[in-house]
Order: sequence, then C-alpha cells, then structure tokens
Amino acid sequence: MAEESSRRGIARGLTNYGDPAFAAYLRRSFAKSMGYGDEALAKPIVGICHTPSGFNNCHRHFPEMLEAVKRGVLAEGALPVPFPVISLGEVFLSPTSLKFRNLMAMDVEEMVRAQPMDAVVLMGGCDKTVPAELMGAVSANVPAVMLVGGPMMTGRYRGERLGACTDCRRFWAAYRGGKVSDTEIGEIEGNLAVTAGTCAVMGTASTMACIAEALGMALPDSAAAPAVHADRLRIAEESGRTAVRLIGKPIAPREIVTRKSVENALRVLLALSGSTNAVIHLTAIAGRAGIRITLDDLNRLSAETPVLVDLKPTGDHYMEDFHAAGGMGAVLAELAPLLHLDALTVIGETLGERLARRAGHYVNRAVVRERASPLSPVGGLIGLSGSLAPDGALLKRAAATPALMEHEGRAVVFSSLEDLAARIDDPDLDVTADDVLVLQNAGPRSPSGMPEAGYLPIPRKLAAAGVKDMVRISDARMSGTAFGTIILHVTPEAALGGPLALVRNGDRIALSASRHAIDLLVDPAELARRRAALPPPPASPPRGYSRLYERTVLPATEGCDFDFLREP
Repeated sequence: MAEESSRRGIARGLTNYGDPAFAAYLRRSFAKSMGYGDEALAKPIVGICHTPSGFNNCHRHFPEMLEAVKRGVLAEGALPVPFPVISLGEVFLSPTSLKFRNLMAMDVEEMVRAQPMDAVVLMGGCDKTVPAELMGAVSANVPAVMLVGGPMMTGRYRGERLGACTDCRRFWAAYRGGKVSDTEIGEIEGNLAVTAGTCAVMGTASTMACIAEALGMALPDSAAAPAVHADRLRIAEESGRTAVRLIGKPIAPREIVTRKSVENALRVLLALSGSTNAVIHLTAIAGRAGIRITLDDLNRLSAETPVLVDLKPTGDHYMEDFHAAGGMGAVLAELAPLLHLDALTVIGETLGERLARRAGHYVNRAVVRERASPLSPVGGLIGLSGSLAPDGALLKRAAATPALMEHEGRAVVFSSLEDLAARIDDPDLDVTADDVLVLQNAGPRSPSGMPEAGYLPIPRKLAAAGVKDMVRISDARMSGTAFGTIILHVTPEAALGGPLALVRNGDRIALSASRHAIDLLVDPAELARRRAALPPPPASPPRGYSRLYERTVLPATEGCDFDFLREP
C-alpha cells in the first residue's frame, strides 16, 4: 500500500489485474497508442477537468483556456491530460441545475480519484459547476486548483449597458407591466448576453468564483477577470503551473478548506452582498471537509461585516468594472482585520502573505469601498427563523426594500409552481401590494427540485399599477441576479410537512429582519388540525438518479448535498 501511494504519473492508481507490473506495462502500451513517448510518460501528470458543452453557453471559450492551462503545465515540467466530466448549463437543465450539482460532484470526485493524476486543474464557471468541482475535489483530496471561466462583458441597448441577468429581470418586469413592447423585449433579448462567460453581475457564478478565491482554492485575483480578457488566459496558464508546484509540496484541498478559510469565505460573501445560492453551496463544500455552517454563524458574521462592493443586482456596476477596480484583492485587503490571515492558499502562501504583496495596488473606490465608509455597515444576507421556518430561512437584505423588512401581511398562497403559473396574472386574483406571496412545494424534495422560483413575479395587475416589490416567501431558491424582499430556503420544506405547507390564504405572516424572524400568526391548535389533514407525500421516483436524489438529499440548511457524501 505504501509503495502504491508513492507512485506518480502514469503508474499512479494502477488498474488491478492481480499483477502490478503487467498493469503498468499495459497502461504504458495504451498510452503510447495516443502518441506519447517514454519521456512524456515519465513525467508527473496534471489532470485538467474540462467542462465544455453545447448546452453551456458560459463555457464556450473553454477550448482556448484549456490550451493555456496545458502551456502552464508543460512549462513547469509535467504532462497535462484533459478529461471530461458532465457540464451544467444553468438555463438548459430541467427541472433545475441544482438537482444535478451532486451528480457532477460525484463525477468529479470519482474521476479525480480513479484516474492517474498527481494534481488537477478544475475548469468551471456556470453556477453549479464551481461548487460541484470544489465538492468533488475536497472529497477526493488530490492537490487541486480551481480555474473559473470568468464573467461575460456587458452588452448595449439604446445607449444603456446591459448585463445578464439582472437587467433581463428588470426589463421583463417592465414588459409584464406593459411598459416595454413585444418588439423592444425581442431586441433586449439579443443584447443581454453578448460574449462567452458567466453572468456579468454578482450572481451565483461570480459569487462562487469569489468564494473559490476567498477559500484559497483559486489563484489570487483570478475571480473577476472577464472570460474574453487576455488576463483570463494568463490566469489559466498560471493555474497549470501552480498545479505542478502543488505536487512537490504537496498541498491537498483539505489543508486549504478549513474552518478558518470557510469563515473567510462567508465574510467575503457578506461583503459582496453575493448570491443566496452561495450559502447552500459553501455549506455543501464545507460539509465535505466535516465543517458545519449554521445560520447562527451567518448572522454572527453578518452583524460585523460591512458591504463593500457596489455591483448589480444590488448596486450600479458590473463584473468587468470589479476586475478593473482591484477585484478580490481589494476586497480582501479591506476585510483583512476581520479575516484569518493564517489560512493557507493554493499558491503555498498564507492569506496574510498574499495580501502583504498588494501594497500600493490601485483600487477604484466607486466600486470597492473602504471599510470605514461601506455601502452598509452590516452584511448583505441574514438567516431567519420562527414559527414559519423552525429550521431556518434566508433573506438577502441588501436586495430588499427597506420599508418591507418589518412587515405583517395577509398570505396569498400558491400550492405549486403550476398553481403559480396558472393564477399569478389572473385579473380576479385577490391580492394587494401589502399582501405576502407564498409559494409551497418548491424545495429540494419537491418534484421541481428547488428551482430558482423564489423570485415570484409581481401579479400583472399590480405590476401595471407600478408595484415593484412585495414580500415573497418560499422553500425555493432565487437567482443571484435577482432582487426584492424575498425569503428563501424555508426549512423544513412544504414537501416534508413543514409549517410552510400549512399556510392558507388570509393567514397573517410577520417578517422582522431586525429580529431575524419569520412567523406564521395562526393558532397552534388550528395548525395541528391542518397538519392532520395534509395528504400523504407523493411516491418516490421509480428509478435512476431522481430516486437517489429524492431519497438522500439534505435540506437547504445542510447544503442540499447527499447524506452519504458528507464527511461525518
């Protein structure tokens, strides 16, 4: 066993035929059929986890990035070997990409572990690909570098900058309210996403890129460089070099993803006012290393972490501006007094050592504020609990309407996504702007698989009257590009009989962001009667991945990972 673990390169993890010498001979023979010579096969191997797909627009520039990674690996004296795993294109998957994140994580983990590589570069970008790759890498625990694809550039429409997908939601809301014509919405559609790369705002993809860097798993200042910028190719090349250097140290993911680095990443999430999805993903990544994140942790850090970055969907700027303004290095430098500076990074330095080299770097303070003059003195996200969400829920307070964060209203309930689609625009719907829209049965155990449906549309008749926000509550998720006073990830979810399943039209619901509370104001005896009348849960899917998912997925507060994949 000791001899096997000491092998590197092509001799690592030999296929078991009962004869190791034969296995090595056969493997070399088949490798030579691909044109490799003895000198190449004697080198250490860096696997390159490659995720292009015709169903993933965010990754269409990956072939060029792959060549840059190869250059870096070769320049540092190792052999680059690309290999594919499944690719998750956010808008091309049904019912939702989150359902397949764990499948991709399993694919990454098993292929990294099973194939002969001494280190791996993980190429990802679109929302669920980065967390899936990080989850798999932490479990496989082979030296790894995360290389993100970078954000797209902004488009233009009648003199205005456009960035997917915050602006797409803004214009769609105007279209629903009758303020944008059919012709105009068609023109806008063609100008929202105009280059390769992930969404141009601080949505889930950009948030996860920043979190990968904050964790120490990606190169310094690699999160924000646009997909089509030459910096992205230079980062790719250096990622290849770094992966080779990791082999000699070696530094494995579980030495980087620690309690300290996870807390640093949470602080960065709060300072960015990043995507609510990132709480699920970071919880899942940390869980692979045996680290538990609670909403109490989130609230404790949020109370003392300021919002520093002025980007859409909650601010004015785009990711290309963030890169030019100083990027993650500028954010980390401002947060330094709050961070664990002894956390290790993938380049072999501590976070403190990395930041010590940044002295004198330019920062655009219109985009990245100083800690002394933040956009908000408290973080952009908070956890909620109460009688409606005994195990927790999430609110992106930086995206909420201040007047609605202390609110009591009448529930208008939709029992499913189908019910929502059928009735939300009914002119006879009994709804006012002061009501609370409630969506049930959209959590991880529901047939919909926890889609980004928490951004319930404003009823058309209210949108036409100029209503732009309402309190909206569900067990679903929300796109990181969205905004509004929206309570998400309500746990326990409705499909498991949580209190959300018991809400009826006309019930009173109270939100208090200051008290971190979300409460259903209904007599407990009445709730008990309703619970007794609930129908039995639907039967499990008959087969395949859907059956595995439904039977083993954990709740949102535990990262929606599979129960058998978390580290005890």
